[in-house]
Amino acid sequence: MDQDDKYFLPYQDHWIKDTSPLKIFQKSRQIGITYADAYHSVRIASRMNARFDVYISSRDKFQARLYIEDCKNWAQILEILVLDLGEVVFDQEHNASAYVLQFSNGKRIYSLSSNPNALAGKRGHVKLDEFALHENQRLLYNVAKPVTTWGGTLSIISTHRGANTVFNQIIRDILESGNPMGWSLHTVSIEQAVRQGIVERINQKTGRDESRKDFLRRLRAECIDEEQWLQEYCCIPADESAVFITHDMVTSCEDNHLKLLRFQELADAILKNPKSTFYIGMDVARKENLCVIDVGEKLGDVLWDRLRIELQDQSFSEIEFELYRLLNLSQVKRACIDATGMGMQLAERARERFGWKVEPVTFTPTVKEDLAFGLRRDFEDRKLRIVRDDKLRSDLRALRKEVTTSGNIRFCGEADDSHCDRTWAKALRQHAARYRPSAGGAVA
Repeated sequence: MDQDDKYFLPYQDHWIKDTSPLKIFQKSRQIGITYADAYHSVRIASRMNARFDVYISSRDKFQARLYIEDCKNWAQILEILVLDLGEVVFDQEHNASAYVLQFSNGKRIYSLSSNPNALAGKRGHVKLDEFALHENQRLLYNVAKPVTTWGGTLSIISTHRGANTVFNQIIRDILESGNPMGWSLHTVSIEQAVRQGIVERINQKTGRDESRKDFLRRLRAECIDEEQWLQEYCCIPADESAVFITHDMVTSCEDNHLKLLRFQELADAILKNPKSTFYIGMDVARKENLCVIDVGEKLGDVLWDRLRIELQDQSFSEIEFELYRLLNLSQVKRACIDATGMGMQLAERARERFGWKVEPVTFTPTVKEDLAFGLRRDFEDRKLRIVRDDKLRSDLRALRKEVTTSGNIRFCGEADDSHCDRTWAKALRQHAARYRPSAGGAVA
């Protein structure tokens, strides 16, 4: 199709043009992936040299019918001759029916509901739409995969439906176990879709003139709770049993009136109260992840959020500038800095310049365990007050504790735009505030 950008946003175009034999999409609701996938189905089934039929397994008959309607719409736009065969019983043994389109080359698109056995014995391309919502995902996958043996492709599209699904198991194998099956992974949250232009497309269809910011604010406000927002729109599966810092812990420490300060505002506040005490936690990153500097003020035994600096793709000199002007404040009593990998040099240089005020912290499994449990205890005891911030909340809720096969504990997690970088910066900050500095070092 000419002028693909007329019809598709970048993430849709990327999915359509991905020719991988195994591809999987974890997505936000209502970002148009199924619609774009219907275009792909028409393209691969209608070409003159097409070898295979296309089988789409939807969660129910209504969705199966909608998919076929999308395919018919694309065939009309592309001026491709297609015959709508309606609902056809194509597997007598399992009494399985599908909505069917047939092209002039004889190839067909079969859009069927969720009966896994209906795919048994077939050969071609398979697409499993809203896979996480299927009642028996394991059986469906076991039956679907052999259908592609002779050169077909397998595509899985879904929003998450809890952490204990086969869909999430596949995603975790890709992200955490080296992708042993060789999937091509696509991930698009609602914020990513907004950045690529979905709000403007929706405005064209609805006649609204809604800004990107207002669109996101409205969607978030329409969610019943944080779990719905994270799972339905942020590609984060909900599983309270696996969450290390629970929703209730986070919200109990949020202060709706608390606002983060800019550096000059912080400096001005210090001038008004020279006896104030501040603590810093810093999670270091250079390119792929966020570099986060988290500053809190200690009032009594509670640490209050005051400033958070997030840097990405910044030079070390720029990172040092932001850190050093904070460390130069005499009211900053201690800073714990991630000294793992690329953070080692940054932490060592800060230690040389500011002495005992700076503690380099190397992230070993034991150290991360201590930091994570310390942070959770502070949430449980309400020893901190945090801003109400969706990105911070997402980071905190994304942290997961796992037990390895050898019985060791490890912590991992990935939010929409970070690898829990805000969480680790805050854990380091809380750690810094638990000890009083001395000229000889940090002591309990």
